[in-house]
This record gives sequence, C-alpha cells and structure tokens, in this order.
Amino acid sequence: MTDGHAPGAPGGPGNAHRALRDLVTAATVRIHRAGSGYALDEPGTFLGSGFFVAPNWVLTCAHVARSGEGGEVTVVYETGPGRGTSAVAGEVATTLPQHVEAVVRGSWPAPDLALVRLRESVDHDCAYVTERPVAYYEEAKVLYSGWSVVGGELRRLNGTCTVQGTLGGWSEDEQIRLGGDVLPPGVSGGPVVDPVRGEVVGVLKSQADRGLGGTCTAVEQLRSLPVPAGEVRGEHEDLYQAVFRAHDRYHRDRQRHPDYDGNTWADVQGQVGARPGRAFSPFERTRLLGRLADLPPPASTGELFGILESLLGSHAAIPHPAPRAWRDGLGALYESSRQDGALELVIDYVVRVMSAERPFVDADTESAERALWRWAWRAAEDLGVRYRRQLAQQPVEGLRPLLNRAEHQAEAQRARALAHVAEGAPRPYALLELEQRGWEPDRCDWRVSVGRPDGEVVRLGEAGRIPLTELTGSLAAPLAEAFRQCDQPWRPAVLQVALPHQLLGLDVDAWRFAPDAPPLGAHRPVVVRCADREQLPDEGDFVDRQMSADEEQYERAARWRRIHAYGAKAEVLDCEDGRRVPVPPAESLRGLPHTTVPVLCRYGDHRFEDDPLALLRIVHGGYSVALWRRRPDQPEAVCGEFHRRVGDTIAEAGSAERLPEVVHALRVGLRAGLRETFWADGIALFYDDPSRPLPGAGDLLEAP
Repeated sequence: MTDGHAPGAPGGPGNAHRALRDLVTAATVRIHRAGSGYALDEPGTFLGSGFFVAPNWVLTCAHVARSGEGGEVTVVYETGPGRGTSAVAGEVATTLPQHVEAVVRGSWPAPDLALVRLRESVDHDCAYVTERPVAYYEEAKVLYSGWSVVGGELRRLNGTCTVQGTLGGWSEDEQIRLGGDVLPPGVSGGPVVDPVRGEVVGVLKSQADRGLGGTCTAVEQLRSLPVPAGEVRGEHEDLYQAVFRAHDRYHRDRQRHPDYDGNTWADVQGQVGARPGRAFSPFERTRLLGRLADLPPPASTGELFGILESLLGSHAAIPHPAPRAWRDGLGALYESSRQDGALELVIDYVVRVMSAERPFVDADTESAERALWRWAWRAAEDLGVRYRRQLAQQPVEGLRPLLNRAEHQAEAQRARALAHVAEGAPRPYALLELEQRGWEPDRCDWRVSVGRPDGEVVRLGEAGRIPLTELTGSLAAPLAEAFRQCDQPWRPAVLQVALPHQLLGLDVDAWRFAPDAPPLGAHRPVVVRCADREQLPDEGDFVDRQMSADEEQYERAARWRRIHAYGAKAEVLDCEDGRRVPVPPAESLRGLPHTTVPVLCRYGDHRFEDDPLALLRIVHGGYSVALWRRRPDQPEAVCGEFHRRVGDTIAEAGSAERLPEVVHALRVGLRAGLRETFWADGIALFYDDPSRPLPGAGDLLEAP
C-alpha cells in the first residue's frame, strides 16, 4: 500500500479508478452452500465473498469456505456487465491455518485464508495479485469489494477504507487494521486493492465489533502454504506454485489476446500511473512474469534466497513469509534494492533464474528458457556496451541440452542428500531458543531465528510467558517460516534447540504440529544445545568445577575437533550389564579420550537421586556431543541391543558431523515401522557446536 497523496490515488483521474473498480467487481464472487445453484439469489445459502486469482481458483477466507458442508461450496459469479450470474461447484483445496477445530463462524484464527478449486472449467475474469509484500502506511487508502444482504436481497458492495496500522506481531498472525467505512456481514473474503499500484494486496477478514472498519490479511501470507515433502514432479504438487504460475500466465495471455477489447489490469495500472519499480511499465512487468511462470518454479526457498543474496548482498532484507516463486523474487528486488529494481538488476536476476536447478522439467521448459533469454537480450539493448558484453558471455539458447541438464542436476541433488556427508560449505539452519522463567518454571520465553551460511543469525519472532504444554501451538507458525527459509531440495534443514540445562531432556523431536503430522524429528534433523553453559550450577550443587572457564572452553573445542576429524566411540555411562549405575562426576568424564561420545541408556528413570544431574555432568565435562534415549515407562527393559547398536551407529558414522542426519534417518525408520530401527525409540542427540555460539544468551525477554 502506498501513501494516499501519491499520484494516481483516489483523488486522481476518475476514469482510471472507475475502470479499476470494474476489474475488481468482475473478479469478485459469492460463496454459497453446496447444491445451492438452483437458488442463486437466496440469502439463506449465502456464506460470504471471494475473488478469482487464477483460472478456476478462488481465494476467500477459511471461515467462509469452511462454513459449508464437507469442504464443498457453490461459487456464483458474473461473466460480464448485464450478463447475469452463473454458478459452479467448488471444493476447498486448502486453508490457512490447515488444522483448526470447529470454531464459531467468523472466528477462524489468522491468517484465515482458503483456496477453492472449481469442479469444472469456466470462463471468468481474474484479479491481479501483487508480487511484492504489502507496505503498511497509516492513512493509506484501499478499495474493497464484496457481497452482503441488504434489505433482504443479495447486493454487491464496494468502498474505500483507510489503513490504520496492524494487529498481531508474528508474520502469519499479523492483520491489517482498516477504518473509515462500515464493513457489513458477507464481505469477508473479498479483495482489498491498492488503488495507487492497481493490484490486490489483501483479503477482507472481519468487521469491527463496534464502529467502522475491520481487518484484512495480506495476500503474501499464502506463501506460508505447506511446502511438499520430498521430490516434486510437477507444479500440481505445490498449490502455491500452481495457483500463481497460472495467475501470471493468465494475465500475460489476457494482455496479448487479439480479440479482447476491454481493459486489462496492465491497461488500468498504466492509466493510474503505477510503476513496478523503475525497471519497466506494467505491460512489460506482465509479460516478464508470464515468461517466468512458464519455467519450473525454484527448487526450494533456499535456492531462491541464494539468487537474491548474490544480487542484493547477504544482508539484504528478505521479507517473510519467505518468497517461494520467481514472481516473489522479482518483488523482493523492488523492496530490497536501492536501485528500486533497476533494469540491470532485473536482467541479472533473470539470467540466474535460467541457470537455476530445476525440481522438474516438462516439454515446454526448453522453449521457455529460450524465450526468457531472448527477452533478456532485447531488454539489454538500451544498456551500455560493457553490460551487453557481459551478458553475451552467459549461456545462450542451443548451446546446452536443457532437459538432460535438469535431469542431471536433479539426480546429483538427490545423491548429495542421500550421502549424509558434509560438503564443507555451511548450510542454513533453524534455531529455537527457550528460556525458562525462574519465577514461573512452567512457562518459557522463546525465540526463533535462522542461521545463515555467513554466520549471521536473523531473528524471525519471539514470545514470552508461554506454558510448556502450549509451546507447539505457539511455535507452529514461526518454525514453519524458519524451515521454509532454510530447507534445500531433498534435504530439510537442521533444527537446533537451545535449552536451559533443566530442560535438556525436553522431547522436542516428538512434537507434532497437527494431529496427523509426523513427529518433528521424523520430518527433519533435530538436535539439542545447552543455552546456559555460563550459568550452570557450581560444585555446591553436587557438580565439581575444577577448571577455569577458559580451560573448559579449550577442552570443549579440543573434543569437538577430535570427534569430527578422527571419528568417535560410544561410552555408555549410566548402565552396566543392564543395571542402572550413577553417571561419573565431571572430573572423571574429563579424563575419557577425546574421541568419546557419552551415551545414556536409562535417562528419565527418576528412581535415582542423581538422575537429574546426568546431563549436567556431561555438559560440565566439556562434551558437545552426546546421545541418550528417553525410556521413563520401561525401567526394566532389556538394553543390550541398544548398547550394541548405538556403539555401531556412532562408529560407522565416522565423523560426528554425520550424526544429526544419522539420528534423523533412525527416526524416519521408526515412523515407517522398520524393525531394524526399533532400538532407537526415544533417541535424542546433544550436538552443541562451540564454533557457532548462541546469539544473545540470556536476553530473550526481560523479566517483569
């Protein structure tokens, strides 16, 4: 959204804004209960509003779409002024959030979005959805459109609201507050339009309890739709990519259709004076996005990040929810570049897109790359000779077997993921830090960050006073965003969980963020770190501290280097011949060889008074890698198999660097019911890299 005083705002040329309203109106639809096609004007079946975002795709609110029965709705739309209404059956393809218990109508939690797929193909108009994140400015003007029951009849409504700020703090919970007009029941799910840019930027969510206005959700929240797990063989497997590739192709094709004599969105954007950055006009932007949509999407968000950082620098402000499509990357150039998306920058981006790895290819991939190359070469004609000479050195059409190249890249990528061997270059990771509140031990403060390969740790969100029993609900959205930013194709990023020593046994790897979701540790590598090494209890609390802090740090670094360079050997500390024994004191543990990985067989058996000190002694002993299994309900279980298999696993791993992925593979096997992994039930991995110190230890949130 932009300042209301900008050129082309509602006080500007009336014809352009009337044309914009016509386009918005043509794309806006009504959502009715399923089977109501015979009563198109019956208010009793009316659920709310929505709008077409791509051929045969409707965007609306989740609380509107889920008000029907069985995920089925009827979409009522108009094919043109005075042509009357038509109805088509639709199914709710997905919602955000996805897993929500039954709620009172209208109270669906943010972001409260749904995509409805039509059951059959029909001819209709589509709205233009922004490719850049929404900018929030107070007093900015926005347009809205929707339907409501007025005087007992269904009537179309549109109007103007002002942006009054935001509601919520985390990206997926954040909503835009609107004021200045009454938002009657029924308009929820309708489009919110920036009249200066001439594009849809949000979806109406709710009306104010009292007074004017309500809230809307920014459309970039759709980027938080789940990323498919495993290999993607086509765009249909990723709803986000499928919808927005179809969106951009639709607007490109509409713009160049020879028999279409009405205003297109690019026409009207040109009339209101919109400029998508300084690089080109709305018409050129529409053509470029259409060409990008002809290509397979990015292999991962991480791959897209890499392209953006190569152009903007590693400290560029990458928005969240993380960009996922090529169109999102183009939008990020507008927001992050001091040049405001100048032409050279856009061409450089296009060239990198053409050479990027592909998650899949289809019959049109080769021709799409050639068309994009021709676009880049023609666009560079107005630039200097030096730049054109650099561009000429890039691979050009006909010089490489594109399909074979893509297949080779995909196979190499799979091989790297299965090798479980570090490639030397650091990879991004997700970081969750928990801080226990001393005055409320059953509550925690949390912080979620992304660790980038250059060592920078970027905070994504934080919250305080969350009960331990409610952590999964509070962390679902921020962790999903962190994973989107870090994951690579066929290789989910590691989640590092920094815990205070009292919570080192917390079963984070067993967390589930939805009833039918796999445990977190079966979805990605999960490792535990100690967040309060500098504040561990001293010898007065039954732990001996014979070494200075510098000596302890040196000892820890030496052990870390040894087990990574020369391999490691398991040492079971708390069990001998099936009998529980105390873990030796830290002084004794320091005397073990530097290749030792401590193992706890009976962690959680609280019949012994020293059990809470087991992990604490390992940390005090200078260890940064350890394994244990949680078996609190089976204190008498036979453990010989565990001793043998854990020893073999650590030895066969070679470098300790492989252990996060080895443990992840064991958890995947447990999830799949593989008998050869049953010995690892409840396994946890302590992996606390001393070369990557935790950021801002102890300053998560201040105590009241």
